[in-house]
Amino acid sequence: MTRRSSLDLRALIGAICVGIAAFAPGAIAQPASNGGFEVPTRSLPVPDTVSPQVQKLIAAPLRPGWNVLPKTGEEWKPVSEAGAAGTIRNLPGLTERLKVRIEKTTIDGVRAFIVTPETIAPENRERVLIHMHGGCYVLNGGEAGLPEAMLMASLGRAKVISVDYRMPPEAYFPAALDDGMTVWKATLKNTDPGRVAIFGTSAGGALVLEMALKARQDGVPMPGAIASGTPMSDVTKAGDTFYTNEMIDNVLVSRDGFCDAGTKVYAAGRDLKDPLLSPVYGDMAGFPPTILTSGTRDLLLSNTVRVHRKLRQAGVDSILQVYEGQSHAHYLRDDTAPETKEVFAEIAAFFDKHMKK
Repeated sequence: MTRRSSLDLRALIGAICVGIAAFAPGAIAQPASNGGFEVPTRSLPVPDTVSPQVQKLIAAPLRPGWNVLPKTGEEWKPVSEAGAAGTIRNLPGLTERLKVRIEKTTIDGVRAFIVTPETIAPENRERVLIHMHGGCYVLNGGEAGLPEAMLMASLGRAKVISVDYRMPPEAYFPAALDDGMTVWKATLKNTDPGRVAIFGTSAGGALVLEMALKARQDGVPMPGAIASGTPMSDVTKAGDTFYTNEMIDNVLVSRDGFCDAGTKVYAAGRDLKDPLLSPVYGDMAGFPPTILTSGTRDLLLSNTVRVHRKLRQAGVDSILQVYEGQSHAHYLRDDTAPETKEVFAEIAAFFDKHMKK
């Protein structure tokens, strides 16, 4: 064999080996023992189809402390206080940019904040929006729960009541739901229910749905519309994107991360499939018109999609908006991003369409 033919043979063998490696276990999706697939490690680029602000959010590292899992309300308290401190430091700048006024108040014994924009739209002068903040039922107490309410008030040009509901270790399930219902009932004393809308994200998005279930159960009039952002609608962790977006969502990160731990503490032994904790298991017939928001990298995208299908199957007017590349509630994290302005413009338009004038 000549030297040239020897080199050609080695090149051929090398090419064959590369081909075999490309189809080796781990290189392509392989059947798994649970009936699913084992997928290969891969690189996910930051999409260039989103704004620079959202590109920065997508490129951020995983949330620090995502795998810190306190097991009691007392253990959660310092974690919550530390997280709140960072948010509160940014509130003065956010208040100035959004041009809103914040007033601390108490409504029938429940702590709350009134958020008023510099200008209320004429069509919203007789309307009230009720806000339930997120935070896995254990985070964002006090002023730390305000950013979403401030965005809605400013971009939607409407008055917002943000409920500072009780959380562990002060109180456990169903304290958050009870406080939301108390504020809702108090609002109805002076406001037509058709001129009320309720909104929130994450745990707040779940609470919005839970409040609708509880209202029907208790005979409380439904609001004109609701907005549920990336809701924690199934805290049993059922849903496709708990797996497909695990370690891709850089906010929640894992189905077994901090948010799961916080919810279990709040639930205090309650069956996690109870519709007042996992509202996707409730009967949604008769719900008010609903707008839902999520992102393609959101761990709770499936939670959001499943709620949308359940609402549609129940004959409810429901819209699902999903944003490119966004992890859990990225739309709340930069008030300058065009996507953030678009999210709240969509919600405001939906509310205006369905609320009484």
